[in-house]
Amino acid sequence: MPKLPLKQADCFTKELPADSLLTNERRQVKGACFSYVTPRVPSQPSLLHASAKTAELVGLTEEDLESETFLNVFSGKELLSNSKPYAMCYGGHQFGHWAGQLGDGRAINLAEVSHAGERWALQLKGSGETPYSRSADGLAVLRSSIREHLCSEAMYHLGVPTSRSLSLMLTGDEVLRDVMYDGNPAYEKGAVVCRVAKSFLRFGSFEIHAANRDKETLRKLADYTIRHHYPTIEAGTKKGYADFFKAVCERSLTMVIHWQRVGFVHGVMNTDNMSILGDTIDYGPYGWLEGYDPNWTPNTTDSQHRRYRYGSQADMVFWNLHKLANALYILIEEEQPFVEALEWFRNQYAIQEHEMHLNKLGLTGVEPRDIELVADLKGVLQLVETDMTIFFRRLSSVKKTQTEQEAFDLIQEALYSPDELKVETIDQWKSWFAHYLLRLRKESRTDAERQANMNAVNPKYVLRNYMAQLAIEAADKGDYALIEELYQLSQKPYEEQPHMQKWFAKRPEWARVKIGCSMLSCSS
Repeated sequence: MPKLPLKQADCFTKELPADSLLTNERRQVKGACFSYVTPRVPSQPSLLHASAKTAELVGLTEEDLESETFLNVFSGKELLSNSKPYAMCYGGHQFGHWAGQLGDGRAINLAEVSHAGERWALQLKGSGETPYSRSADGLAVLRSSIREHLCSEAMYHLGVPTSRSLSLMLTGDEVLRDVMYDGNPAYEKGAVVCRVAKSFLRFGSFEIHAANRDKETLRKLADYTIRHHYPTIEAGTKKGYADFFKAVCERSLTMVIHWQRVGFVHGVMNTDNMSILGDTIDYGPYGWLEGYDPNWTPNTTDSQHRRYRYGSQADMVFWNLHKLANALYILIEEEQPFVEALEWFRNQYAIQEHEMHLNKLGLTGVEPRDIELVADLKGVLQLVETDMTIFFRRLSSVKKTQTEQEAFDLIQEALYSPDELKVETIDQWKSWFAHYLLRLRKESRTDAERQANMNAVNPKYVLRNYMAQLAIEAADKGDYALIEELYQLSQKPYEEQPHMQKWFAKRPEWARVKIGCSMLSCSS
């Protein structure tokens, strides 16, 4: 059977300590960053979808994607020649509490490969048990795999730092899952996704060694990460570790600003789901805001306390960075560098979040009342259910010469119940538009120039939960066309795409409380 043209360039397993045991059985792993494992062989794998653009990153062609070798390797049926798959060891704080050792419970890294001067880690999600699976089976189901595959690529094209997805496979096996944790388990189709990233290291990768008081392994991991992923920083010194933490703060800030910009809610921002590179990883119960609601979270597990709601995501990144600082502290034993970096994050978030909103509003320069304008907008968006994506996209059509009534008419498409608006609500909207129009008239750019800039930061299309759910339900029946349609839609989220206009629409009423459309569980 022909080989895939992948150039293996493993450094993680060559430069970091390995678990001495070579079985997949569950255990506590000490003094190691990973364990060698063997993927589970699927009974009858089949390829449902592959991303040609992600394939290009690692040196594969569309012809390669159609080969039997690709099917076998990326379903876990056979290994790349000379490869030694592994699962990574990490811990984490989950919903604010230390959970101890976690690790790759259902993710297996096939290899690292290099192409065009870049190194990429290839990871199968849903490919079987590892030493870190605890009481789980290490498998994944089709519904969650479709969501991860589509979302990874959608986020990339939205301009959000993210892991990528190469392929989506059916395994031919069934997996038992209790979707809503209500005592009603059922068998679902098993699936495997191949995730691609520069690294899958997490905050928890560092926390586990600090928790085990293993300074030597922590130091090796920090030096490795700096050497390969932050090469402008000096490894092995106190200043280098402080600079490393500051750089992680910077990348994490960039990530969460983008989340807020497009209305994305991660749903499970535990420290084991936070990338040390500032990428969005681990797409579980995520979602995009439908109606603008800072208190919304897509995660049923979080429905009571809403720890990871949209409006708190920056606070949670800060909290997670604080836990990372605690882990790295033992390498420096000085508080000040961490305090300064965390203070920088807080201050910069306030500045950059405001700038992000001005960009979404199409405003340049600085005016004294801009802070008030943004704050008032967040208020009026919550007077009635208002679709965030449609609102900002339609706002770009407002012209300087219009009245507040004409401007308000333009965005009514974003309102879920425009016919039920109260007079006082309409007056508040008009008041905001009066302020906004005055501000627009101070802009030197033409309406057309401003619209182009607004449409470059306010997507027309996002992967709404109900859209993914439609693709899941069709796939369960053997129809995979909608996966491809949504994949193609997500390639150009800022463009008009007239043939895709049906997806520029508010959430249908039937999806308001439907499982998979409103909130999701971690069961996958």
